[in-house]
Amino acid sequence: MLNVPVARHRLENGLRVNLSVDRSTPVVAVNLWYGVGSRNENPGKTGFAHLFEHMMFQGSANVPKNRHFELVEGAGGTLNASTWFDRTNYYETLPAHNLELALWLESDRMGWMLPAMTAEKLQNQQEVVKNERKERYDNQPYGDWDERIQAMVFPESHPYHHSVIGSMEDIGAATLEDVADFFRTFYVPNNAVLTLAGDLDPSEALELVDRYFGEIPPGAPVPPIPGQTEIPLQIGETVRAEVEAEVPLPRVYMASRVPPVDSDLFHGADMMATVLGSGKASRLYRSLVRERRIAKDVLSYVFPLQTGASLLLLWVTGYPDAEIDTLEKALVEEIEGLGSVSQSELDRAVAMTETHLLREIQHVGNRADLLSMFDQVFDDPARLNSEVERVRAVTRNQVQDLAGEHLGDDNRAVLTYIPKGSP
Repeated sequence: MLNVPVARHRLENGLRVNLSVDRSTPVVAVNLWYGVGSRNENPGKTGFAHLFEHMMFQGSANVPKNRHFELVEGAGGTLNASTWFDRTNYYETLPAHNLELALWLESDRMGWMLPAMTAEKLQNQQEVVKNERKERYDNQPYGDWDERIQAMVFPESHPYHHSVIGSMEDIGAATLEDVADFFRTFYVPNNAVLTLAGDLDPSEALELVDRYFGEIPPGAPVPPIPGQTEIPLQIGETVRAEVEAEVPLPRVYMASRVPPVDSDLFHGADMMATVLGSGKASRLYRSLVRERRIAKDVLSYVFPLQTGASLLLLWVTGYPDAEIDTLEKALVEEIEGLGSVSQSELDRAVAMTETHLLREIQHVGNRADLLSMFDQVFDDPARLNSEVERVRAVTRNQVQDLAGEHLGDDNRAVLTYIPKGSP
């Protein structure tokens, strides 16, 4: 059982506030989660959540463009943000005596962002995001794999069907009014979780939070997630796509639907992926890389998603002369072999997961982010403290049953990349 202290509060405007005291180091982390990600985007408006993450650093009513970075880094702190399928988060870690600075900056852009929005800023960030898409997706070897896999695993009507970064057309078509509507709808205190962790006095910190965030009015109830959110946990068939591209080596991606992150079965699916392809003692690495020597690298993990299903991903990269069919067949053999998973394999997977979690909570910024996540996903930030017990509770029978139910040929997306010009 972990012992991360957390006191939970809620402001009158609906903002959820978590305070986690740690006096060991004079730093504090400020972590703000908004309940909006790519799943909240309507058709024709993909990429808005990620575009808005960029817009949030373009200044607010009392903070000029780029000044947020300058003030935090000038105080000796670090900051960033990220967009995911189910959320967008903003975070700073800085010396404890600068807590008020971080709260003022975050509150100013939550409450007073719209007055600083301009068409020029929007156009500038649209070009930045377009270039990011070109760099990370369109012009990167294997760069569009996740976009392709999502479209194969989730039906067109599902909110995970499209990528987080969105399409080039939708990004370019966004108007200033579109962005303003997005802000009014999702960037409201009643759709946010604020976590402070580190060297802080709880009463003083809560007073500062109320001073800077308390006057921001709540928004209307957040609209339902668009599209078909409930889907079967099996695709129903094996779907395939083959890409001939400028890639250095042949690669096979294989993905399946598994229970969502808030399901009691999620940890079993996570252990299943860890047994298969995490680390050099995993089944895939031992068999395909070390013993059979048909693969250069292997990997397996689960996307922790909330809406309808998560996604379990495996990939194997072959050598230049590798046959795609051989790589795929080898993957399938290891997947089907999970019916004989050993207790020692499961113990290793549990130990790896537990170690990773313990390392995460040692860093005050990661600790704050985990508390925000458990608040948003489970409505219970203190659930973090019993996470190790849930991981340890996974049994061999659970892993075997999940493998039989979710890793068969009725629940498989297979995406292959072949180097252009290969025979």
